Amino acid sequence: MYKDILLPIDLEHESTEKAVPVAVNLCQLTGANLHVLAVLPDFGMSIVSQYFPKDYEKKTLEAALDRCRAFAKEHIPDGIRVQHGVGSGTVYDVILNTAEKVKADLIVMASHRPELKQYLLGPNAERIVRHAHCSVLIVRD
Repeated sequence: MYKDILLPIDLEHESTEKAVPVAVNLCQLTGANLHVLAVLPDFGMSIVSQYFPKDYEKKTLEAALDRCRAFAKEHIPDGIRVQHGVGSGTVYDVILNTAEKVKADLIVMASHRPELKQYLLGPNAERIVRHAHCSVLIVRD
């Protein structure tokens, strides 16, 4: 049924952990590959980036990849084929682009309880659901 499942994780929030067992179960049931993705926000304006050391982004991405691997080692059981990735930029853009790149047929992601102004989903989850070219499973925390 599924061949490639994308699991975006937030290395700073525990809400991510609610989506992990769902993705793991689906991988075990279908034999799918699991693509674990951490997204780091970009600097935004280039004027801001001039205040960081030249290799700051590279070192930050490498550190995030190490944390992503450690997260997967701790939460993903043996027997599931896992690929790790880290992206930088707008969260929903990176997730959507990665889903297309890895040819994901499902995105499993956590979403926090929205505030009243967000109505049903958080802004990233909403955009991903609306624009993804594959199925999206939102796991509430």
